[in-house]
Amino acid sequence: MILPVILSGGSGTRLWPLSREQYPKQLLPLVGKDSMLQATVLRLDGLAGVAEPLLVCNEEHRFVVAEQVRQLGRNGAVVLEPVGRNTAPAVTLAALLALRDGRDAVMVVMPADHVILDGDAFRDAVERAARLAAAGMIVTFGITPDCPETGYGYIQVGAALPGDAGAHALARFVEKPDRETAQRYLDAGDYLWNSGLFVMKASAWRDAIGRCRPDILAACEHALAEARVDGDFVRVDKEAFAACPADSIDYAVMEKIAAGIEGLPRAAVIPLAAGWSDVGAWDSLWQVLPKDEAGNAWRGDVMLHDTAHTLAFSESRLVACVGVRDLVVVETPDAVLVTHKDRTQDVKKIAERLKQETRSEAQFHRKVHRPWGSYDGVDAGERFQVKRIVVNPGASLSLQMHHHRAEHWVVVRGTARVTRGDETLLVSENESTFIPLGVRHRLENPGKLLLEMIEVQSGAYLGEDDIVRFEDTYGRHGQ
Repeated sequence: MILPVILSGGSGTRLWPLSREQYPKQLLPLVGKDSMLQATVLRLDGLAGVAEPLLVCNEEHRFVVAEQVRQLGRNGAVVLEPVGRNTAPAVTLAALLALRDGRDAVMVVMPADHVILDGDAFRDAVERAARLAAAGMIVTFGITPDCPETGYGYIQVGAALPGDAGAHALARFVEKPDRETAQRYLDAGDYLWNSGLFVMKASAWRDAIGRCRPDILAACEHALAEARVDGDFVRVDKEAFAACPADSIDYAVMEKIAAGIEGLPRAAVIPLAAGWSDVGAWDSLWQVLPKDEAGNAWRGDVMLHDTAHTLAFSESRLVACVGVRDLVVVETPDAVLVTHKDRTQDVKKIAERLKQETRSEAQFHRKVHRPWGSYDGVDAGERFQVKRIVVNPGASLSLQMHHHRAEHWVVVRGTARVTRGDETLLVSENESTFIPLGVRHRLENPGKLLLEMIEVQSGAYLGEDDIVRFEDTYGRHGQ
């Protein structure tokens, strides 16, 4: 059995302003119609013996991740990380969960935020890797470099292994180099980019992490022993997992295998030519997108004149570029980014500054996704705020109240069931209702179509933390 293990814990700060903490790049459709997460879920379709995926994600993203998987008609389990601890603990949780369920499966570990353009070539490589993994090896894929890239780690390959897998022995793992070192790797010819993709049996990983980092294995075992299963969600114990050391697959295990530490599984590297990119920054996204004759790639309402080698994204209004080259221009409803393609790695510095200044643009888009639907901040001023709220069919917001604001609701599509104090009423299209400050209330969509409404908030404080929840379908309680 092949078990897809999808790691969806990244934040993608270099792709700000499209990627935000609460809606990072793996949840966005940056290449094609599917989100990067959905494309990863579909990546092994066509291979025999592939199980439903097991996803490991940040607890804050659980509802969006589950909804995107549901849209594909899949039913994979979702392991929730209460805090981020890097890739080694995430894979350890997946391996332990598979073994607990009696499945010593061959795990194909895939980050959810990568692009692979040639699916057939990737599946062929996975089949070859799975044969080696079934024999107890830990297999990774290396990408043949075409430039001295400093944004990737590198793998030095050793002698070719016998057999038809096209695999090589693992000689060395190295971190992201400076440009001079990267050029030496490129000239040497025996270094590949580290793809972050791995294939191994669950038991092989458990044994390897137990020998290399027994503290990580023990913490993950404790966290999983105290886990709660909530539908498709596996909620590991927060305190136990928070005590787990943070480490990557490379540092925790692969570097030690390359160093020849006795008692560890053998490792192999398979060169992969499948149009791979980790889309780590805007320039790498430009590289994988279709382009016009002048080398421009764009999406949305974009007009270009006398422009070359430029990436332009528009979400809400016309973006026009005239007489420029080698730029990245990204427009969202609440932010605009303009940078030279050579400086896209520095976009994360803007995201970090926004976070330090506790600005909402670091975490949220103007449109904020919730398990029941979404809301979009349309307008705001002193003592008022206007939102467009969309509630999915059959969904409901929590039973809640606010200390500092009152709310006016106007239904523009569908029918709302409103709980207001001790009364329950139906509000149809072109009708409205008022929720006074301090009154318990709930909004529900009892119909089979989307409910859309305009909410006007008024009061002394309009922050999202002014919510006291009494009941909630989605397990959110308190303030």
